[in-house]
Amino acid sequence: MGNGPADHRRYRPRADVDPIGPFLHYLMAECGVSPHTLAAYRSDLMRFARWRRESGAGLLGRIDADGLGRYLDSLAAEGLAPATISRHLASLSTFYRYLVLEGRARENLARVLEPPTLWDRLPMVLGPEAVTRLLESPDPAEPDGRLHRALLEVLYATGCRASEVVGLELSDLDLDRGTLRCIGKGNKQRVVPFGQRAREALIAYLEKDRPVRWRAGVSGEAVFLGRRGRPVSRVGLWRAVTRQARRAGLAGKVSPHTLRHSFATHMLAGGADLRVVQELLGHASIATTQIYTRVEVSRLVEVHRRFHPRGRPGAA
Repeated sequence: MGNGPADHRRYRPRADVDPIGPFLHYLMAECGVSPHTLAAYRSDLMRFARWRRESGAGLLGRIDADGLGRYLDSLAAEGLAPATISRHLASLSTFYRYLVLEGRARENLARVLEPPTLWDRLPMVLGPEAVTRLLESPDPAEPDGRLHRALLEVLYATGCRASEVVGLELSDLDLDRGTLRCIGKGNKQRVVPFGQRAREALIAYLEKDRPVRWRAGVSGEAVFLGRRGRPVSRVGLWRAVTRQARRAGLAGKVSPHTLRHSFATHMLAGGADLRVVQELLGHASIATTQIYTRVEVSRLVEVHRRFHPRGRPGAA
């Protein structure tokens, strides 16, 4: 009877039951999805369940955002098209929203991953002034102020991926030379320089905050630690960036990857060689890096449209 909360609670899955079945029932009974859509969800999630079983990833509760990233990487390794991988990610995002609703997950981990089809259009890039506002938004007087400032500065100074930044260990840093060593996709290592601003932010955090947060047996050698001494996760980094973006008054969806896009675009705009930017970003193919030349050209077209006497429709 009715559509009240009591009806929904009848479908709450038991803790010892894989929630894919109850999720599909929820889509059919409460969301009214079509049989075709339901079949697509079932196919995507059964593939995810098979990967969890074959890869040893185990129960859902043991999989973090990096684990989901490895799953998407496995789909790419199997030769799936970017659009197909993005569909799988969308299915996972809906599935995780349901898990949060049912109390089986604390948050939607899938939302912090970058859909591959974003490369089919120009990525979001912040202008230099917006980047400055973002980097200066953390308040050092707040508990996480110096940590957030160091994270933001390193992201923008190096163009590293979120997983590469949170995976940094103390031995990866060379503060004297101003470089860091990171491990990218395919376990490939590369050395990336960072500037004076990032160096200063790192030193301030390492000297004033990390020693207080470090806990034997918990912290390890991770550079970036949360308040409880555990290494900052990819989700924690995403939260830090989005929080500071709101504080800086930036519109749109600003994520760690936005700073990677901005780094590459600003490097090319400043005259950096495309091959150099490819190496800094850790791209296997230069075709991936070339997206940023399109970003820069689109920016030039917009500037021309705004300021050239005949650049606007109807201009005299």
